[in-house]
This record gives sequence, C-alpha cells and structure tokens, in this order.
Amino acid sequence: MMWRLPFILITTALLAGSATPAGLYAQARRADPLTQPGARRQELEDRFRQRSGEVVRRRLQLTDDQAARLQATNRQFEQQRMGLLTRERELRRELRQQLMAGATANETRVGELLDQTMRLQRQRLDVAESEQRELAKFLRPVQRAKYFGLQNELRRRMQELQGPGAQRGPNRRRQGAPNRPPGLE
Repeated sequence: MMWRLPFILITTALLAGSATPAGLYAQARRADPLTQPGARRQELEDRFRQRSGEVVRRRLQLTDDQAARLQATNRQFEQQRMGLLTRERELRRELRQQLMAGATANETRVGELLDQTMRLQRQRLDVAESEQRELAKFLRPVQRAKYFGLQNELRRRMQELQGPGAQRGPNRRRQGAPNRPPGLE
C-alpha cells in the first residue's frame, strides 16, 4: 500500500501532461504515506480521483452517465486487481524462498507455486476481459480503445519514472543481487 500515494500523484501529473519526471519524483517523495497523516493521504487520494476523472472524461469525451459508470467500474475491478496483485506477491515471495534454499528446496511445493502462478495469470486476463465487457456496455469502441491506450501509457510511464528496483520495499535487495533467483525480483 505504500506505493499507492506516490503512484496516484505521479499518475495524476501524467494524465494532466504537465509534469517533469524530476518534479514528479520529488512530489511523490514529499507525499510519502509514511510521513503523511491519514487524513492528508485520504485528501490526496480523493483529489487524485477527481483530477484523473476529469482528465479521462475530457480525453474520452464522456457524458455524465459514462463518467459515473466508468468510475464505478474502475472501483469494482480495482478491488479484483489488487487482490490478484497481493496474491501474486505472496506466491513470488514463497517461490523465491524455496529457490533460495538451493538443493533443499521442496520440489513439490515449487511445482505447486508455479501452477498457482499460471492460474493467477489466467485470472488476471479474465479480469481484464470482464472489465472490457463491462466497459463495452457504456463506452463506444473508440472510447474503450483510447482508455485502454491511456492505461497502458500510464503504466509504461510509471515504470520509466520509477526506474529499476522501484518496486522494492525498504529492506529488499537490488535486482540481480547475489543469492537472488533470476526473474523473481
């Protein structure tokens, strides 16, 4: 959850198209949720939602009804995505622990974890397909395509701004650090 507020601030600025990477990083660092009281964090998240909604509405030329339905759909599918993300993190952590054990790794458990990871990826695709079906109920195909492109652009730009290892927690090693199985960063 610690990544949420910096992500929200950076995404808002990217949607508005008016920020530099250095400025975004500085703003995200200042607004680190660990240094902000809960009320301030909630206020920032609320402003983000409002601002991003305005930007999406303008870029997709949404009606009031479409904007309201998009917001509800986003809430619904965000909960599902967050659940999958949490589970994926747990699976990767356990798989990493097994692989770090080297020769004493539990082969059966590693196989189970890999199978669960594949099922999780299928579930993520199912959620994306369900979201697209729901969006098709109230967005025109061109609006859906623009929205899909906007989401992908934001993810890509976020990754660029975060740089290598940005997903690490405070006590995690860099990618490629000794004794770290490849692909499980």
